[in-house]
Amino acid sequence: MSQVIGLSVAALIITLIMLAIGWAHRTRRIMWLEKFADWLGVKFRRPSWVALPVLVYTTSIICALFGFIWDVSWHIGEGRDPGPLANPAHYFIIIGLFGIFLGGMIAIALPFDEPGPAPVRITDNWHAPVGGVLMAGCGMYALLGFPLDDIWHRIFGQDVTLWGPTHLMMIGGAGLSLFSVLMLEYEGGRALPDAPPEKPFVKFLRYLSCGGLLIGLSVYQIEFDFGVQQFRLAFHPMMIAGVAALALIVARMTLGKGAAIIAALFAIALRGAVAFTVGPILGAPHNWFPLYLGPALVVEILALTPLFKRPIVFGAVTGLAVGTVGLWLESLWIGAVYHYPWPTSMWGEALAMAVPVAILMGVCGAMTGMVLTGQPLPRRAIGISLVAATVVVIGATVANGLHILIPSQNTATIKLTELPSDPGKRMVSADIQINPPDMIKDDPDWVSITSWQGKMENNRGLIIDRLQRVGPGHYRTTEPIPVWGTWKTLLRVQDGYTMTAVPIYEPADEAIPAPEVPAQPEMTRPFVFENTILQRERDPSAPEWLFTVGSILVLIFTLMVIAALTWGAGRINGEVTRPKRVEEQKHPLPEAA
Repeated sequence: MSQVIGLSVAALIITLIMLAIGWAHRTRRIMWLEKFADWLGVKFRRPSWVALPVLVYTTSIICALFGFIWDVSWHIGEGRDPGPLANPAHYFIIIGLFGIFLGGMIAIALPFDEPGPAPVRITDNWHAPVGGVLMAGCGMYALLGFPLDDIWHRIFGQDVTLWGPTHLMMIGGAGLSLFSVLMLEYEGGRALPDAPPEKPFVKFLRYLSCGGLLIGLSVYQIEFDFGVQQFRLAFHPMMIAGVAALALIVARMTLGKGAAIIAALFAIALRGAVAFTVGPILGAPHNWFPLYLGPALVVEILALTPLFKRPIVFGAVTGLAVGTVGLWLESLWIGAVYHYPWPTSMWGEALAMAVPVAILMGVCGAMTGMVLTGQPLPRRAIGISLVAATVVVIGATVANGLHILIPSQNTATIKLTELPSDPGKRMVSADIQINPPDMIKDDPDWVSITSWQGKMENNRGLIIDRLQRVGPGHYRTTEPIPVWGTWKTLLRVQDGYTMTAVPIYEPADEAIPAPEVPAQPEMTRPFVFENTILQRERDPSAPEWLFTVGSILVLIFTLMVIAALTWGAGRINGEVTRPKRVEEQKHPLPEAA
């Protein structure tokens, strides 16, 4: 708690300093902030209230991305944190999230004139760009997740999963903020007195923003990227299809031919750089990531057809194609490098989840592209209904994905064979018989043994062994399995809706507290809810109703963020596309670059 208090005090001091600088700027007691922003504006050929905030935002979101991925890998390899500031990755997250908020506040504080086509009135002589307001809001929402995460852990125990409610606040706020920076950049383009050609660096930043949108919406998949997902595999293609349909359509509509592929390449370069830094350089577990090149190719091909002139139809049809053909192309990469390829038996449910999501996300991507290119949106009721339908469909697919069956009456008989190993580092092979043998069908999502949190100096703290089937319900390991030290080793099974596990070895943990689960030479143990093993630190005595209420509140706040982004997009589009008065028509605003 002392670390949280210290961090809160530091944040308060920094905030007060920022407020003092902002007040001094607004009252013209200082000029250096305005001069610096103006200098950047000249360099980037954008208004000062776009140039400086976008630069701050871009560096901050990359910092936060690095921190997020390093943090996930840290928990996979090392286990839980001894304190909120004991994990070095948390510093990058805090700095990055604060930078997102700061970028938005700079955009709000800088302009003295009315910024952009749809300025938000703060006082009679102070207006802010819509994108800046939304950026600050997303940053604040994400920042609030950090102290709330510590409080959540104290009430419910540590939830070592990316999809914890307070974790979703942080990644949701950061990911959704990508929409705000796209809006802010567009507002800046509309505010220019003429339309100067873009400098290469500005073009680079715009492609990077679209690639960032791919990455920002993909952070929900990171557990799948490491192979330690705590949710059913059918989620994976649904999330990839939805993200690809939205982000790649936005890129193609706003940046022109080839932009979907270029945005995917930018995303590959950035995610690849972070993955290389976290894995080979820092010694954390390796992670892969979707390429999105197959869906990007689908988007580019369909953009060459007459459908492109009808954005909503283009978004829906392209979403359908991305959720089918594009997803199949992406599955080739998933099958080549991921720990858990998509089995044939899963494709029926995967398409049932992915296709509706991809179609509606494609429509939302098309509407976003219409906003960023100055095309009039459908009537407000239609636009809001489409966004609401997207949220409802995603909610329905998530509800289906969260539905699992636990065959607690079934067991697994596990026979361990000692393997040569260093003193104190017991390594074994395992022969496993599932009881009854027909519990698992011929083509399950996975039957594996996962060993994690063994410390990064030991095989990076993660070993995943997809078991070899030798007969009905009979499996054996293909590589040595650790059953010593801090390793947590379990048999994992997912077959359709069946998702369950059997503990093989867990160390004693006085802090929880929890006794050791010994790895006996031969043992027969029942299948259990796997979160009781993977999230061993959670407090089962905490009130379930309180957990539910907290989760619902996070959901409501996230929906409020989505509603705010929808409002912002509609506000900008309404002002840009409304009929101009005669005087305005004599001096029309330039089209977006």
